[in-house]
Amino acid sequence: MYALGRHLLIELTGCNCDLLDDLEFLKECLHTAAVRCGATVVGDSFYHFSPQGVSGVVNIAESHISIHTWPECGYAALDVFTCGDTVEPEEAARVIFESLQAKHCSLVELKRGLLQGSTVNCATP
Repeated sequence: MYALGRHLLIELTGCNCDLLDDLEFLKECLHTAAVRCGATVVGDSFYHFSPQGVSGVVNIAESHISIHTWPECGYAALDVFTCGDTVEPEEAARVIFESLQAKHCSLVELKRGLLQGSTVNCATP
């Protein structure tokens, strides 16, 4: 089976609570993670909730990296979805884990777009 992409679902606990509520820090963190894993950044969107918490996504040519934070719990939920074989999604996860000073990480990988064989023809139903 050939997969079009890899989707990492990541839960970080024991994170630095102040960093989880810092929109500019998180934006820079995800951009850095994207570049370090070999992705091409094409845009982003971030939002700071009141009284706390941030949701954001860095759009990459290969798909996206997103984060949702709960500073009051020291918790962050992340998606790192990449397509192709030139990007290292685990590297993005490592950069974010270290940057948020997380104590624990849970990671589940899903293969997306599982196709029979290695030839891709999306025009044929």
